[in-house]
Amino acid sequence: MRRNTAKVTVAGEPQVWLGANFWSRTGGPLMWRNYSPEVVREELRVLHAHGLRQTRSFFYWPDFMPAPDTVDEDKVALYRDFLDAHSEVGMTSIPTFIVGHMSGDNWDPVWRDGRDLYADVWLVSQQAWFVQQMTERFAEHPAVAGWLISNEMPIYGRLRHEPKAPTEQVSAWARLMVQAVRAGGGTQPVSLGDGAWGIEVTGVDNGFSVRETGAVVDFVGPHVYRIDNDPVRQHLIAAFLCELSAVAGKPVVLEEFGLSSDQVSPENAAHYYRQTLHNSLLAGSTGWVAWNNTDYDDLIAQGPYSHHPFEMHFGITDHTGAPKPPLHELAAFAEVLERVDFARCERSEARAALLVTEYLERGYPFTQDDDRSLIFDTLHQAYVAAREADLPVGVVRERDGVDADCDLYLLPCVKQVQGPTWQRLRERVAEGAVLYLSYTAGEVDHHRQPWIPYLDETFGVRKRITYGIVDEVVDEEVVFTFTQSFGGIDEGETLRFRVAGNEHSRSFLPVTPDGAEVVATDAHGNPALLRHATGSGEAVLCTYPVELFAARSTRVNPDDGHRLYSALGEVAGVAREVVVDDPRVFADVLVHQDGRRFAWLVSQHAEETTVVPRTAASLRNLSGEELEEVSLAPFGVEVVELKS
Repeated sequence: MRRNTAKVTVAGEPQVWLGANFWSRTGGPLMWRNYSPEVVREELRVLHAHGLRQTRSFFYWPDFMPAPDTVDEDKVALYRDFLDAHSEVGMTSIPTFIVGHMSGDNWDPVWRDGRDLYADVWLVSQQAWFVQQMTERFAEHPAVAGWLISNEMPIYGRLRHEPKAPTEQVSAWARLMVQAVRAGGGTQPVSLGDGAWGIEVTGVDNGFSVRETGAVVDFVGPHVYRIDNDPVRQHLIAAFLCELSAVAGKPVVLEEFGLSSDQVSPENAAHYYRQTLHNSLLAGSTGWVAWNNTDYDDLIAQGPYSHHPFEMHFGITDHTGAPKPPLHELAAFAEVLERVDFARCERSEARAALLVTEYLERGYPFTQDDDRSLIFDTLHQAYVAAREADLPVGVVRERDGVDADCDLYLLPCVKQVQGPTWQRLRERVAEGAVLYLSYTAGEVDHHRQPWIPYLDETFGVRKRITYGIVDEVVDEEVVFTFTQSFGGIDEGETLRFRVAGNEHSRSFLPVTPDGAEVVATDAHGNPALLRHATGSGEAVLCTYPVELFAARSTRVNPDDGHRLYSALGEVAGVAREVVVDDPRVFADVLVHQDGRRFAWLVSQHAEETTVVPRTAASLRNLSGEELEEVSLAPFGVEVVELKS
């Protein structure tokens, strides 16, 4: 299957945006009241010197539209100078129109008067008018690279305690705003600035649908500030969200990401940026805009920094303009993008697929929203295991149909799946594919235990569960002992999984084989892993929710899930072009349109390490020197060319 690496295009040419969200240190969101042409140019020169070529900029709504049907032309003149400064330095910017939320606060124009941003016809028309007016003023400026409608509209349009916005209203609002850009003469790429926080990506129903709004925009822009209790999952969360954001089939630009230096050491800030940049690239992101360009120490008495003081220090430069460690990481990343000519690279194809069930992105009658967090978290953990196994994996959406161009389908802790989808997966097994399912009873008491039909027939077992009663896992660690060789796991070897979960999910599936072969047993002699040949393929059942156990555990990765996924890949015949026999070093491949192939090696080691990748090709660094081994700095990344 082809994995998404779509790029924003202008006049048919692929664009790779690398830059920073920009508020000048003279005022933050109030920079247009305290605008300094000299400081802005100084700030831009620092960014440009470190390889950044874009900013994302903001029409702070209360300032630019002080009254209905009114644009502040003095602010327009300042913004024009701001764009001129970009042209002088050799940069472009992406203007953002409806900026009512920023850095932990909402900032309404005084005339809004509580009107609904999506459903009040008059207020929607005022927004569209403003978007068209600003587009008309700047559409011809050479420094405009694209447009964004809003900044994080899901938390500006509705506060968390308020009822969610109806999806049909949100989607209609988005369509009208994009039309306003086009009516204003804006031909550049446009997106929403919503953070890609729709239900298909996050599992949270806030009224936004990335699938629906994706039909009217030119790219999707995730904003990622999630935290995790496992370092490896943390390093892969932006990557995973980029994978899910491709639901609309559009280019994915990591539009906001970053951290405050109040919350992390300088060294770990650098590690986080490095990991986020390279892992998201390998997950399909083709643009990156860091949050944000500078610190704001001189604005400590000004909101939002007065009440969210850590927001002062998200900068990639400090308040004097000096580079911080994240800016050095961005500079190194820019050099890699240039050396591999990333604009003309694509991800290698994948023959393994993670199935995203429709229950993540759609509510069905008498289903529970709580199930979505289980789906998201177990998929995230499965994605980690696949990366640790160097298994090239793509994402298949149940709603879009089962991609037939795969040899391995991974269903980690899937409790709910559509009946027709299950039938199609069984057909794929008969046609030669491998289907893997790990059992879960779920995390809620509503219809706990699986909803999957023909489970016994598919996996060659007879269930021994009692209606409504879970079979509790009493051990603190589950040990799989292999009774036969399986993939690269030899008979007699063991896999170990730390147990976690609540009273519902800390459970296993007791079965009796009925045609299946027992591959591994638990410490009590129960079947833990079974395989059942059907037609040309086979179905593999794991009777324990091993991905959920890991997802609910702290500092667990790498656990033995990567060994299980590696074995599944071998059983399915999934080719892995580069393999590192160390789960703390990820490997994946990008392919240039001229045929060159580049392998990324990404370390999760906190200390320097040296690896010898397994590959049929020879390895050369980007200077052309042949390598026998590759040394990686702590949490380091190396890119090598594969020569046949």
